[in-house]
Amino acid sequence: MSIRDWPAAERPRERLLEQGAISLSDAELLAIFLRTGVAGKSAVDLARHLLRRFGSLRRLLEADQLTFTRQLGLGPAKYALLQAVLEMARRHLAEKLHRQSALENPLVVRDYLKSMLRHEPHEVFGCLFLDTRHRVLTFEVLFQGSIDSTTVYPRQVIKRALAHNAAAVILCHNHPSGICEPSPADRVVTRRLQEALELIDVRVLDHFIVGGRPAVDGRVRLDLNAAGFKAWVGLEAGRQFT
Repeated sequence: MSIRDWPAAERPRERLLEQGAISLSDAELLAIFLRTGVAGKSAVDLARHLLRRFGSLRRLLEADQLTFTRQLGLGPAKYALLQAVLEMARRHLAEKLHRQSALENPLVVRDYLKSMLRHEPHEVFGCLFLDTRHRVLTFEVLFQGSIDSTTVYPRQVIKRALAHNAAAVILCHNHPSGICEPSPADRVVTRRLQEALELIDVRVLDHFIVGGRPAVDGRVRLDLNAAGFKAWVGLEAGRQFT
């Protein structure tokens, strides 16, 4: 049966408009994105089929072009549309972040860093550069590594901080394994960067670890007495985020 033949109260698009997107299942949201089904399958049926094939909505959204376009009902046009939607979401988060102090909006910072790093198949290390009021200047990925490690050079971090005239930084990297407990190496790198950046009066406010597969993130606990750092206390290392 076509979705057009369903009662209006059961159609995903109508339910979204009446009750909001949060009321829809993953399959119903994906069906709205797909717009149409294929022979013998409605858009919702096709969405359920695709979610079973990929294993989760997240894996579908993060699939590469070849994997994505091989699936039933998908193709280059749908892949291009999806990439545009994902990029708009990232830019929306970035715009929210640029309008306000990072210390006053730790959840926005978390969501933005997750959107930038958690899809990466290898370890990536980046910095969020902030001005004297802790407003975001820019975000940069500085180092890329292997599946379970990356080499971080304090000299390069200092160079980029000076280039942006930053007063503070928030460090971040991903763990593709999904294990987000800070490793001994993470703690050493954090301390090295903190000490190096102190020489040019740039404060390290935090170090986020973004999960790979599970929706889990953590932080490297810093022994800081900087003014305003208490604003981050609510996001303890190892806390689960969904």
